[in-house]
Amino acid sequence: MKRLISSLCAGVCALTVGTAGVAQTAPARSTLIVNARVIDGTGAPARNGAVRIERGRIAAIGKLTRRAGEEVVDAHGEVLAPGFIDTHSHHDHGLFDTPDALPVTTQGVTTIIVGQDGGSALPVADLFARMEKTPVAVNVASYIGHNTIRETVMGEDYKRHATPAEIERMAALIDSGMKDGALGLSTGLEYDPGIYSDKAEVLTLAKEAARFGGRYISHVRSEDQYLWAALDEIVEIGRATGMPVQVSHMKLAMTDWWGEANRYLAVLDRAHAQGVDISGDVYPYEYWQSTLAVMFPKRDFDNRASAEFALKHLAPPEGLLISHFSPEPALVGKTIAQIAALRRTDPAETLMRLIAESRGPTAEESVIGTSMRADDVATLIAWPRSNISSDGELAGRHPRGRGSFPRVLRVYVREQHVLTLEQAVHKMSGEAAAHMGIGDRGVIRPGARADLILFDPARITDRATSEDPSALSVGVSRVWVNGGLVMKDGKATGVRTGEPVRRQQSGAPRT
Repeated sequence: MKRLISSLCAGVCALTVGTAGVAQTAPARSTLIVNARVIDGTGAPARNGAVRIERGRIAAIGKLTRRAGEEVVDAHGEVLAPGFIDTHSHHDHGLFDTPDALPVTTQGVTTIIVGQDGGSALPVADLFARMEKTPVAVNVASYIGHNTIRETVMGEDYKRHATPAEIERMAALIDSGMKDGALGLSTGLEYDPGIYSDKAEVLTLAKEAARFGGRYISHVRSEDQYLWAALDEIVEIGRATGMPVQVSHMKLAMTDWWGEANRYLAVLDRAHAQGVDISGDVYPYEYWQSTLAVMFPKRDFDNRASAEFALKHLAPPEGLLISHFSPEPALVGKTIAQIAALRRTDPAETLMRLIAESRGPTAEESVIGTSMRADDVATLIAWPRSNISSDGELAGRHPRGRGSFPRVLRVYVREQHVLTLEQAVHKMSGEAAAHMGIGDRGVIRPGARADLILFDPARITDRATSEDPSALSVGVSRVWVNGGLVMKDGKATGVRTGEPVRRQQSGAPRT
């Protein structure tokens, strides 16, 4: 299994880039947005009005009069909303090389939360320092990743439980990351090396993040065969630590559990009723992207019975689309069923051989697996304590990286009426900010950061598909990040005013 370690890339605090590549401060004059339908991110009904941006923050809301020399933007009745917050993102991969981040901004996303699935920059301070020197168009916050620190401490000898001394060294790395401003601890317990950790190790490290007022976010230990035990584990972490916990990309990725989204949510609701601060994020697709290896929780890749079980209960051969395969790139875009036919082997044998071929030290593979049901996804999205995420990348094969947020507005608001427009905006802004512990973004109110988007709710649409994952979303006309206009009519402006978002700290850590 390839370790998921986020690349070091991001943007700066209140800077833009001039044509000569020299960093310049953003224009100081204020901007007045008029004739807008304001949806403020709190879940409150839309209202007509104007919003003033000044010095990177929202200065006023309501019936406002233009000041001399003030830039005026006529919204023409479009929705003005807080910039969306992607609470589980991998868009930091390659962000330094693609600083305008159009796959993100064209969705209306202004802040990405990285360091997910247990993989992060280490130390986190290096990420933030680089962001302050290198401008990008979006804000970036980060968790510190369990898999990253486990690999740092244990090296290649990770297929076992950690010793007390090793856990102590991991805790010291968490301590450092929290002091640097990480939001908390992330785990990817289906992936190497985290899959080999026991519950005691994870709980001890979560407690270390909790000492600093941190949060815990997890790709839980199983999203299929051992799902219910995995949910029990994250609930117990929330109960034992008292810290907010979030289930990453909630899903029922096994045919045996289809139709049981309400059972899934009942586990979380019971925990919440008992005082556990638990939430979840969801992306609006019935298919995931990961590695072929994740389908073998016992890592018994040459066990035919395990391969057959995966193809029968997790995803069928025609539902497993190869999205990256460095040993034989020509296989990208083909399903296991198609590859089996080409190789004249049965699907189980094909699956085992593909994994064997990709186990080399430099080989890489990934797959898109269709193993969820649409009604379950809708139920998870509608849950009052879920927010929206993409789990996407700038250049990934899965369309979620370029389409998740407009897709929610198209499918679950405009077409299926699962959510009202105000509810959807709340999940993607104010609720997302609350679940991440970010207090000055995600809402339109005086004093909040001026992360704002204008969009047409009748036109906003995701265009990316599995066949054409690079198609950008449409319908977002303008995006401001910390008051700087970074995107207009589907094109980058060259303004890059993204900031590193550090955990809002209060007082000394608990002892």
